[in-house]
Amino acid sequence: MSATADEEPPVVELDNVEIVYDRTFLAVQGVSMEAEEGDIVALLGPNGAGKSTILKMISGIGRSERGEVTRGSVYFEGEDVTNADTKEMVGRNVTHILEGRRVFEDLTVEENLRCGLYRDGRRIRYDNSDYEIAFEYFPQLEDLLDVEAGYTSGGEQQMLVISRALIHRPDLLLLDEPSLGLAPQLVVDIYETLRKINREEDITMIIADQNAKRTLEIADYGYVLENGQIELQDPADVLMNREEIKEFYLGTSAEESRYSDIRHYKIRKRWK
Repeated sequence: MSATADEEPPVVELDNVEIVYDRTFLAVQGVSMEAEEGDIVALLGPNGAGKSTILKMISGIGRSERGEVTRGSVYFEGEDVTNADTKEMVGRNVTHILEGRRVFEDLTVEENLRCGLYRDGRRIRYDNSDYEIAFEYFPQLEDLLDVEAGYTSGGEQQMLVISRALIHRPDLLLLDEPSLGLAPQLVVDIYETLRKINREEDITMIIADQNAKRTLEIADYGYVLENGQIELQDPADVLMNREEIKEFYLGTSAEESRYSDIRHYKIRKRWK
């Protein structure tokens, strides 16, 4: 591990991790990364690069999908949690917002929020203002409490899943593609709110997204993945100014360039 005896360990750390699915498919190889307390870490790369796989192995969801860390180690606050299951990681206050705005469509917004108050099948006891943190950052939801979540907009559903995660009071929040399918202005609003939550609630975040521009704008540090390996890492402001990132990931003219818009690139050769 990178922390010495006199230093606080990172909130989460991957040390030379290899992840295999079904004991045959190598999805991630030799990945070392960390997220310090209170930081936002950007995890960038094209589809299939391994971003979601890494988040799932941190949260324990990967175990239920027949994923396994076969080499290296995963640490949470200095403790080895390699191949821990979801129940253990939830107990350690790790919350994972999956790609695709996973709301319970037939339940109301209020009922969806209430799900954030349960752990291991039992309601967690907080103060009387259980939903106050949700309405503080997403006041729009207060007017939608009786509406079935399936009838809300994509932006409102994204606000809902983030709010539900906040009610769970996480120390580490993992977000997978929070900008996916949202209008550009909504993406700006969501990311500005995430940055505000990070600073005011002191919640460490790892954000995996193809929208490199918006993610790096709020991040403290970033990692770029290709084919299951980290090809570049730097403080976010440094990454934003790398010519490779500008050309292949941010675009030279389009403000909201996404990885899926890029058909041909040889990014590795630019920094090897």
